[in-house]
Amino acid sequence: MTIPRPTTVAATFRVAARLLAANGLYQGGDYFPNALSDKDTPYASRPLSIVAALRCAVTGDPRAYSLLADEALMVLGDRLTVDGEGPEYIDLFGLEDHVDDWADAEGRTTECAVAVLYAAADATAVSL
Repeated sequence: MTIPRPTTVAATFRVAARLLAANGLYQGGDYFPNALSDKDTPYASRPLSIVAALRCAVTGDPRAYSLLADEALMVLGDRLTVDGEGPEYIDLFGLEDHVDDWADAEGRTTECAVAVLYAAADATAVSL
């Protein structure tokens, strides 16, 4: 059975939130644990970073870039603050780092990440 992929930014946030809720938020610098050694566990069954969850939601691969996942990342990066600050750089990689910094903050939980993604989905759906 093929899982339908999202076609909007709001839907991308919701699918990413479900991935994190099911498998956990991965913190610590990479997109997911055992990136080089575990070739058997499907990506959608692993803990993921927020960036990886957004990409996996759209493409099925947390390392694959897509315009929709990148747009979702840019919207999310603009919404988050780290130590009271917005993103330092507003290019894709700067926003990716900013989202990772937010997710890696001490005390950040999977529940926090899921809540932020659902809030972003709701805000994005309303703004359209």
